[in-house]
Amino acid sequence: MMPARVLAPLRLVGRSALNIVYPPQCLACDTLVQQAGTLCPACWRDAAFIHGLACDKCGTPLPGEDDGNPAICDDCLTIARPWGRGRAVMAYEGAARRMVLGLKYGDRHDLAAPAGRWLAQRARPLVRADTVVVPVPLHWWRQLGRRYNQSALLSAALAREIDRPHCPDLLRRPRFTGSQDGRSRLARFENLSDAIMHHSRRAAMIEGRHVLLVDDVMTSGATLAASTEACFRAGADAVDVLVLARVLRAE
Repeated sequence: MMPARVLAPLRLVGRSALNIVYPPQCLACDTLVQQAGTLCPACWRDAAFIHGLACDKCGTPLPGEDDGNPAICDDCLTIARPWGRGRAVMAYEGAARRMVLGLKYGDRHDLAAPAGRWLAQRARPLVRADTVVVPVPLHWWRQLGRRYNQSALLSAALAREIDRPHCPDLLRRPRFTGSQDGRSRLARFENLSDAIMHHSRRAAMIEGRHVLLVDDVMTSGATLAASTEACFRAGADAVDVLVLARVLRAE
């Protein structure tokens, strides 16, 4: 076996040669970039990363200055959120929307690692010593067609970044609920009622512990609410939610 001091330069040479044949491109467009897994300047500006004051429950950006005290948006004042705190990395528009759709439908597994780093930055205030990272589940039929669960890719990348246990199959979705697109807010919640359950054999992994629940997009929050309730039924002590993108309400 070659020593590490020999292997390291070889890996660098290998990556350099690969970059010549396949030069790295922006995660959200085909613009060439210096380093793989990054955004070009235009897409970085277009990505609508959420900074500053945001809703403590769903991550929606809010007007005003962040004084360190929790703020709640109008939606979360009127909708019961079973989880504790919620964070979002980006608004679901522009480059963020392109990346989410690529991850969800375009086999863009390469997006998971950089997204995991962004998620980790937003997750830092939520992480506890007893945190377990759990993804929102897909129905088996949808996962069969897609061949993967995009939320599980994100949660695995996040778990590596924050060095916490990952339980990708804690939750299951035995009832096919179809698409939520086009449904009213109330219909979305009714459609997800009792649609998500936990695996009894995995419950011991989270019993009495903090769960960080991960999804790609939050719209109404119905899927995250159903998943949170399933985590509590499995014995979780507390649940916080984290999403890559948050759909913002039109004013």
